[in-house]
Amino acid sequence: MSTSETPTRGPARPGPYVVSGILLAVGIVMPLVVPLYAREDPRLFEIPFFYWYQMLWVFIDAFLLWIVYAIVTREDRRRRESVRGLGASRAADARPGEAGDRK
Repeated sequence: MSTSETPTRGPARPGPYVVSGILLAVGIVMPLVVPLYAREDPRLFEIPFFYWYQMLWVFIDAFLLWIVYAIVTREDRRRRESVRGLGASRAADARPGEAGDRK
């Protein structure tokens, strides 16, 4: 096989990507739903709810992005290892034939 035909990753499972997409959507959509937080009370250290709710989402989004990164990285690692495992088994299968050819 040439290098261009050799896969670098195995088949993807949709689950991790669906969960990642949902988490990203939550982090984007929730701050855009202004009627949820268009009020002054409750105040936090005399800061109206409208402002501290938005600032809270900065930290929530950072946490959600960290979770998404971990999910996608784990899935990518699994996909790469599945191909490496196939490559190692193919190489092991090819070695006995090569040894026989050399004799």
